[in-house]
Amino acid sequence: MPSKEFDTLPNIYLVGPMGAGKTTVGRHLAELLGREFLDSDHEIERKTGASIPWIFDKEGEVGFRERETAVIDELTERSALVLATGGGAVTQAPNRQFLKQRGIVVYLYTPVEIQLQRTYRDKNRPLLQVENPEQKLQELLEIRDPLYREVAHYIIETNQGAARDLAQKILNLISNNSQVSVE
Repeated sequence: MPSKEFDTLPNIYLVGPMGAGKTTVGRHLAELLGREFLDSDHEIERKTGASIPWIFDKEGEVGFRERETAVIDELTERSALVLATGGGAVTQAPNRQFLKQRGIVVYLYTPVEIQLQRTYRDKNRPLLQVENPEQKLQELLEIRDPLYREVAHYIIETNQGAARDLAQKILNLISNNSQVSVE
């Protein structure tokens, strides 16, 4: 049973690249906190009744990002939540603002080699359906890493430890650091 000390914590938002483990770590973190867990990509699919690749195919990345921003705005208005965001959510300034101002943001930093190992067979990642996925992951990280760091209250490296251990590490870091304030 989660401790009452966590009842006062704001929402926790996980950001990071594809294959960082945001969904898996987020589920464990929500369980530790006794909170609801949501994944913004899954919520987009639930609301639209369409897969992310289908949305990319029909509406392009711009259309998908518009849907993503609406969902992140809506979800960050809720309370007692752990939210995993899509890898590109931070590319939109409104998303960064919603996340930073409405909760505690944790960046799950993951090297490209690990991302590639975790995503190379996944056909549900439209941006990786290219000839050289490793190069694409490197390009995305170069663009997005500064944005992840800009929005993050904490940065956790995900290449060491199981998801449950990372969730506990995040919880320990947040609960031992009461000076973090949501803007």
